Amino acid sequence: MPAAWPDPGLPTPPYLAAAAADGDPHQVPAAASGYWERRGLPTGPDQVAAAPGAEPLLLALLAAIGGDAVVVARPAAAWHTAPGRLLGRRMFSVQTPAEGGGAPDPFALLETVRRARAEGVDPRVLVLSAADDPTGTVTPPELLHEVCEAAADARLLVLSDETYSDTVQPGVVLLSPAEILPGQTVILADLGASLLPPGWPAAVARFPDTEQGVRLRMETLGIAAGLRSVLPVPVASAAAYALAEPEDVRAHAAAAKRLHALVGAAAYKAVTGAGALCRPPEAGFQMYADLEQLRTGLDAPGLEAWLGQRLGRPVSGGHRFGDDASAPRVRIDVGPLCGAGEQERSAALHAQDPLALPHVTAALAALGAALSALSGG
Repeated sequence: MPAAWPDPGLPTPPYLAAAAADGDPHQVPAAASGYWERRGLPTGPDQVAAAPGAEPLLLALLAAIGGDAVVVARPAAAWHTAPGRLLGRRMFSVQTPAEGGGAPDPFALLETVRRARAEGVDPRVLVLSAADDPTGTVTPPELLHEVCEAAADARLLVLSDETYSDTVQPGVVLLSPAEILPGQTVILADLGASLLPPGWPAAVARFPDTEQGVRLRMETLGIAAGLRSVLPVPVASAAAYALAEPEDVRAHAAAAKRLHALVGAAAYKAVTGAGALCRPPEAGFQMYADLEQLRTGLDAPGLEAWLGQRLGRPVSGGHRFGDDASAPRVRIDVGPLCGAGEQERSAALHAQDPLALPHVTAALAALGAALSALSGG
């Protein structure tokens, strides 16, 4: 089974029911335009497309772009590769540097594209994510500049997954490739990470304000319409409301970011305290742990099964993200540590000290105990 999206562990925002029932579904393009304008990216409604989730939006985009190959980072979110494979595209994965984030090593990127074209393959797209799933880390700005320069040299369109951009923790600097290559970058963002619950599928894309961008948007919309890949009216209404970011949406997002920072730091301490290697989380609500030093004898699928059974919830092995299946790496989601139901999750979201809540304390202890048990500690 494919890797699930990380669980944010949040209660359903109280304002969404009214927004879904009474909002205006036709306002999504205008609301998305304002959303990007507030982030320093001037955007018109005619540069926006929407779809019921990131996967169908990427599928339509890749179909519109053409070519026979896609370049992705390794590791990468599972949905970065599934649409391309469905279209029969060859997938070339390039390892991410140790600095963090979901952008590939720039020199390896150029070499990968050079070899592909020498073999007669036509890669036209690089999919990256500066604020990354599965690692929960962020690509340093100087490295992102180098990656974008390499993509420009290789004549690749950059598809920038910015699903987790609004979850970046204070003090961490995040750039968008659209700030570096404005005419060569399409932004994709699934709203389930910060603005809508994961079960309300909605994603938006921002196209460059260029002749190529206009053509690509129209072809993407045409393919999506042909697949009947359109937002359901209640979800579109809620998406338009959330993208406009009124005070209640901003307050919910700020509380969620605070909660994930606190619980993520505690989870990182539990993971590294058990002897695993892991970069500190900087965005999202997930971590990517390397358990090699625990000497468990298990590979990624084995760890996925063992930890999933021990913790009573899904844990995704690194092989789900294009990583080496023999390497003992797993993505650990922080959200489930916040609670198992609406009541517990609401208590964690609004608590002055969520780490003092008994159910959070117990979940963190269980995580540490499970990892320690792997090595017999």
